[in-house]
Amino acid sequence: MPAVPETPDMSTQPRPVYVIGAGPGGLAAAAALRARGVRAVVVEKSAVVGASWRGHYDRLHLHTTRRLSALPGLAMPRRFGRWVSRDDVVRYLEKYAEFHELELVTGVEVTRIDPAPGGDGWLLHASGGRVLDARAVVVATGFNHTPALPDWPGRDTYTGELVHAREYRNAAPYEGRDVLVVGAGNTGAELAVDLAEGGAARVRLAVRTAPHIVRRSTAGWPAQRTGILVRRLPVRLVDRVGALVAKASVPDLTAHGLPRPDTGLYSRVKEGAIPVQDVGLIDAVRAGRVEPVAAVASFEGARVMLADGSHITPDAVVAATGYRRGLEGLVGHLDVLDGRGRPRTHGPRTPAQAPGLYFTGFSNPISGMFREMALDAEKIAKAVARRVGPRTGLPPAAPLPDTGLRPVDPLA
Repeated sequence: MPAVPETPDMSTQPRPVYVIGAGPGGLAAAAALRARGVRAVVVEKSAVVGASWRGHYDRLHLHTTRRLSALPGLAMPRRFGRWVSRDDVVRYLEKYAEFHELELVTGVEVTRIDPAPGGDGWLLHASGGRVLDARAVVVATGFNHTPALPDWPGRDTYTGELVHAREYRNAAPYEGRDVLVVGAGNTGAELAVDLAEGGAARVRLAVRTAPHIVRRSTAGWPAQRTGILVRRLPVRLVDRVGALVAKASVPDLTAHGLPRPDTGLYSRVKEGAIPVQDVGLIDAVRAGRVEPVAAVASFEGARVMLADGSHITPDAVVAATGYRRGLEGLVGHLDVLDGRGRPRTHGPRTPAQAPGLYFTGFSNPISGMFREMALDAEKIAKAVARRVGPRTGLPPAAPLPDTGLRPVDPLA
């Protein structure tokens, strides 16, 4: 067991940095700030840390390796294995908050951020009528914040069961049923395999754009390491190399309804679509246990109309159609989001019109989300420490203002 890190006394700092969200990005940022002697208070709307992770489907594992997924200051235990399970991720986040002695407040939701009078810091409007005064703010509310369910024509007329992937836990409720999974990203691909292995009578996968499929590991070499190596290479070069690797390692599934993509792998990444890591999809498609079909166009009663003009009548539809960032109410008025609702900056960079406002965890890079959040945390902490003052220049002792918040034991 590693020793608990020593940190400077921060109890004399009257205005903390507030970190919104107690997921991996928020906890990492708070720990990195604490290590630099900057008081950070994590505010979480749910009752526990890692709330989003707790809500994911049962079979989920990190697609990145344990060694490359640790957050600053605490390695993931070897017993978690190479590909860490959802439950072990939650255990790690709980231990991380405890180990770093993070100042954590749960059950409080921040709904809006406004500039403080005079432009020095920020005011956070929180549940219960609280207004919190911050020297700086790190927004870490998560990549998977608000389920996005397309408004398909006729959706409300569908007589079968329609759920977003966020509500899916395991295949048990679908045993013996005909299920359509919509969306061929990593979540959709894995849920289709889970259903096929879990006893669903028939599983179809609606595909709008054929995904790039990569092996999670080849001869012991994880795809994540390749993603790290190619990030700074020219897009066209990576596209060409990726096509050669795909032909050598991934069978052509065109005859089974899943053709190779027309667009290069890294070109797709730049558009925001990361490759699908194979956790059984290739074998399931080849065996006919998962049947790719055209994208969903609309619903008509019991029928699901597909983009190729055909229709099917599944008992249930699971929409693995992604998430929205859900930042509009929080910071939309500050002109810091792009047209798709994503922060224009991340990591140590802040918008010119919003100094001291940082974002982390709102992208899904091929190098691994946990790894990038860990790197961002260190960079954000360095930038914040430079902004609010060095460790040796902390404000003189003074009573802390009553924020109306009380620290909560995350493991209670």
